[in-house]
Amino acid sequence: MSVQDDLTAVERSLDALVQAVGKLEARIGGGLDVRRVRSDTDHLRESLALLKQGLAGASPGRPAATDDEMVPVPDTPYNSALWTDAEDEGLGAKDRHAP
Repeated sequence: MSVQDDLTAVERSLDALVQAVGKLEARIGGGLDVRRVRSDTDHLRESLALLKQGLAGASPGRPAATDDEMVPVPDTPYNSALWTDAEDEGLGAKDRHAP
């Protein structure tokens, strides 16, 4: 199964969930719990749309990064301008003394 097939399957399942929540809401009313479930389904739709956008924006020759993928970090020093006006964590400002 391709990623596109998986996304299509998720969309269909989400559509079925939205319909089921609508039927449930019609039967028991729109109380707080039902509104939460409705909100959750809306968030799932938004999250799926963001996922599809992210996958569409990924370069076609390289799959999207995964949690277990190694990301190389260069050994070159960072630009010192990044640390201007920064305090050393746990040590306080450089012009003050620790207690």
